[in-house]
Amino acid sequence: MDGIVTDVAVGVKRGSDELLSGSVLNSPNSNMSSMVVTANGNDNKKFKGDDKMDGVPSRVLHIRKLPGEVTETEVIALGLPFGKVTNILMLKGKNQAFLELATEEAAITMVNYYSAVTPHLRNQPIYIQYSNHKELKTDNTLNQRAQAVLQAVTAVQATNAPISGTTVSESAVTPAQSPVLRIIIDNMYYPVTLDVLHQIFSKFGAVLKIITFTKNNQFQALLQYGDPVNAQQAKLALDGQNIYNACCTLRIDFSKLVNLNVKYNNDKSRDYTRPDLPSGDGQPALDPAIAAAFAKETSLLGLPVAAVPGALSPLAIPNAAAAAAAAAAGRVGMPGVSAGGNTVLLVSNLNEEMVTPQSLFTLFGVYGDVQRVKILYNKKDSALIQMADGNQSQLAMSHLNGQKMYGKIIRVTLSKHQTVQLPREGLDDQGLTKDFGNSPLHRFKKPGSKNFQNIFPPSATLHLSNIPPSVAEEDLRTLFANTGGTVKAFKFFQDHKMALLQMSTVEEAIQALIDLHNYNLGENHHLRVSFSKSTI
Repeated sequence: MDGIVTDVAVGVKRGSDELLSGSVLNSPNSNMSSMVVTANGNDNKKFKGDDKMDGVPSRVLHIRKLPGEVTETEVIALGLPFGKVTNILMLKGKNQAFLELATEEAAITMVNYYSAVTPHLRNQPIYIQYSNHKELKTDNTLNQRAQAVLQAVTAVQATNAPISGTTVSESAVTPAQSPVLRIIIDNMYYPVTLDVLHQIFSKFGAVLKIITFTKNNQFQALLQYGDPVNAQQAKLALDGQNIYNACCTLRIDFSKLVNLNVKYNNDKSRDYTRPDLPSGDGQPALDPAIAAAFAKETSLLGLPVAAVPGALSPLAIPNAAAAAAAAAAGRVGMPGVSAGGNTVLLVSNLNEEMVTPQSLFTLFGVYGDVQRVKILYNKKDSALIQMADGNQSQLAMSHLNGQKMYGKIIRVTLSKHQTVQLPREGLDDQGLTKDFGNSPLHRFKKPGSKNFQNIFPPSATLHLSNIPPSVAEEDLRTLFANTGGTVKAFKFFQDHKMALLQMSTVEEAIQALIDLHNYNLGENHHLRVSFSKSTI
């Protein structure tokens, strides 16, 4: 230890898992001291850690709150989408790591991205910030295992091909495949948009980039995950599946590329890590707010997913964004999520003074064709809602659980009931049960209807259509203000048959949609209202 002044000397346990013991890095807020790392008692290297939230940009990043069993490969995968990873130091005992990228620019992009979207590893949120260090000086004998993994990953990147025969220590995962998938869509009777692909593939992890193109008269896409493991899971579960009933079949293999270079964010290509990219040749640009929303929706790096292909039953998918994929466009054929899956939802914590079967029919009807609604006689803050198929119930659950309706946060789960029973004939149940089976208001009766592509989470911005020529902006502003909210912005589309209207909150927009979808505007025009992904 001679000649090196240090606050803490850190001993190293021998063996493949070099754990750093000592009191450095104990609390997330401690200012880390200088520390000496001794490898097998001889080579001393000085390494300084830090924990400054508002650090000056550096290509070395400090990662905290890592799950105990996390591997080097998983940590390296966090950095790969942003550029070459040049070094890593795992502080296993402290649940922390340092990651060095080839350039400061790559590190800045990575920090900016993950500050908007909390990254997850093994379903735990982790925290990333700049280190005080401009480079990572590690002792290679100490850090052998991490270096071996890094070399294996670099080999994959350099050759653009899967590596074989590279032996990394047993407990490290060898990245055998690329994180990029090549997707071909056969029998394409209905259009498949980039957003539909994003929705379907997000189920298996963070989708970072997508490029779509037509080659040999076939619609194709390249799609990049944050981690090759996600790509492998998606390929196993989705290859050969149909997006819509009996058509739009997915054919998936691994691409030779390991990183996609996306220049523009538009309806043909998108880089979810770079919402600031231009839109290119007159294509509609992706609004940064939308990009952030997409990223949030996929709850980046580590969506909770049932890791076993084929076991993606509705109940194995913990809620929310994951389930949305099962129902992208309302008709995705997923293993275990058959159209005949669980069609009945249990909705609880409803405002029993306000809620009616009609209001539930209108709101849940945004995500599928509601067949029956029953408000429970002895528990009027709960209702059963029967959708047309299992995909639609998944979709409604993923988008509406946790939303506010009539001032209360509603809970939506799958019910154990297979159908909603209608009251026996002649029995008055006070209008609590309603059969909507033959309703003319179902949005998804026509296969391939445009409505399949316009399914978005509840948002403050509403898309209005079927507006007659005589109705002016002022009329619509007044109509929507009368639902009890504030109209913040309004924009007609060129033909004046459609418009975007923004309320001040999502809750107000939900209320307005319930009140005004199918509202008679005269001239035989009934207003159609849905949630929009745009902002005005």
